[in-house]
Amino acid sequence: MNKINKQRPIKNSFIICHMSFSLVLCLLLTGCSLYNKYESKATVPDDAYGATQDIKQIEGNTSLAQMSWREFFTDPVLQQLIEQVLAQNTDLNSARIAVEKSEASLKAAKMAYLPSLYFSPQGTLSKFDSNPWSKTYNLPLQLSLDLDVFGSITTQKRKSQAVLMQTKIYEESVRANLISTVAQQYFMLQVLDRQLQILISTDSLWNASLETQRALWENGKAYSTAVSQMESSYLNVKTQIVDVRRNIRSVENAICSLLAITPQHINRTAWGGYPLTTNISIGVPAALLQYRPDIRMADYVMAEAFYNTQAACQAFYPNISLSGVLGWTNSGGVVLNPGDILLNAVGSLTQPLFARGSLIANKKIALLTEKDMQQKYVQTVINAGNQVNEALADCQAAHEKHGYYHRQVEVLYKTFIGTHELMDNGKASYLEVLTAQESLLSAQLSEAMNMYNAAQAVIALYIALGGATR
Repeated sequence: MNKINKQRPIKNSFIICHMSFSLVLCLLLTGCSLYNKYESKATVPDDAYGATQDIKQIEGNTSLAQMSWREFFTDPVLQQLIEQVLAQNTDLNSARIAVEKSEASLKAAKMAYLPSLYFSPQGTLSKFDSNPWSKTYNLPLQLSLDLDVFGSITTQKRKSQAVLMQTKIYEESVRANLISTVAQQYFMLQVLDRQLQILISTDSLWNASLETQRALWENGKAYSTAVSQMESSYLNVKTQIVDVRRNIRSVENAICSLLAITPQHINRTAWGGYPLTTNISIGVPAALLQYRPDIRMADYVMAEAFYNTQAACQAFYPNISLSGVLGWTNSGGVVLNPGDILLNAVGSLTQPLFARGSLIANKKIALLTEKDMQQKYVQTVINAGNQVNEALADCQAAHEKHGYYHRQVEVLYKTFIGTHELMDNGKASYLEVLTAQESLLSAQLSEAMNMYNAAQAVIALYIALGGATR
C-alpha cells in the first residue's frame, strides 16, 4: 500500500510536467503558420520613376521593356554577335548549370513524399572448434516513409521552388547584362570607326594647311613659329589616330572575351545604318515588377525567407516516420530454399524536448531574416526607379545636345573654310586658322561621342525597364 502511494506523486509529477511542456510549446508556436503558401508582397508605388518632367508613361501600349532584343536591336550583324555571345559565354553557361542544379534539388524535394526502399543482402560463415561451418543469410527489403503531418516536406519543396526561380531569374539577369554589354561595345566600335574617319579626313586637311604655311614661310610671308605650331597640331592628330586604333583593338578584344574566343577582328556596320528607336514609352511602373529581374529575384528571396520561417516553426513539432523490413532469412540455421520469411514494422515519433535553445534561436533568426528581406525588397524597388529616372534623363540630355552639336559643326566648318581662304590670300594669321581647325575637330569628335552617349542611354533605359530578358 505504501509502495503504491509512493508511485502516485511520481506519476502525477510526470503528467504535470508533460502538460506544462505542452503549454509552453503551444505558446512558442503561436503565430506560426505551418501550411500557408507564400503570397507575393511585391508592390510598386505609382511614383516609382520619380517626378522628372517629360516622362512618357503609356498604359496599354507596347513599352520599351516588352520589346524583345531582336526587335530593339535591328542591326543583323549585331544580332548575330549577340546570338554568338549567348551561346558561348561562360558566365551565362554557368548560370544555366546553376538552374539545372536547382531543378535537380526541386525534383529531390518532390520525391521526399515517396518512401525510400533499400536492398541490403547479408551473408555470414562461422565456425567454432570442431563444429561444422554455420551458414546464414538475410535478404531484406528495407522501406522507410516520413509522414508529412506538419508540412515540413511541403515547406522544403516550396522553398526549393523559390530557389529554382531565383536561379532562373539570375540567368535572365546575366543574359540581359550580356546583351547590353555587347550592344554598347558594338556601338563603341562604330563610334570609334566614325572618329577614326574624322581624324583621317582632318589629317588630310591639316597636312594641306601645313604645306601652305611652309610655302608662305619659304616666300618670306610667314614666320617659322607659325610653321612649327601648325606642324605640332598636325602631329597631335597623328597621335589621336594611333590612340583611336588602339581603342578599337581594345574593344574588339573585350568582345572576344565575352565570346570566349581568341582576339580577332569584329565585323560591324557603319554608324547610323540601323539606329535605335527614338519613340520611347516606358510604360506604367507595374512594368518594373513584371520584367525587372532584380525585383522578381527580391520577391523570391522573400519567399525563401518565408519558408525558412515555416521550417523553423515546424522544427518544434515531432517527426513521424514508418519503417519496415520484408525479406528472407534462414534464421541462423540450415540454409533453406527460399528460407524463412522475415517481417518487421516499426513506427517512430521524435519529439524535441530540449535542444539547448537552438530551436527558439533559429525561429527568431528566421523571423528577423524575413523582415530584413522585406526591407531589402523595398530598397530594390527604389533603386529600380532611380535607374529608370537616370537613364531617361540621359536620353533627354543626349537628344537635346544632338541638335546643338550638329549646328556647331556646321558653323565651325564654314569658319574653317573661310579662314583658310583668307590665309591663302594673306588676310588671316595662322593662329586664326589653327584655332578654327582645332575647334572644328573637337566639335566633330564630341558630336560622334554624343551619338554614342545617346545610344548608351537608350540601352540603359531598355535594361532598367527589364528589357532583354526574353
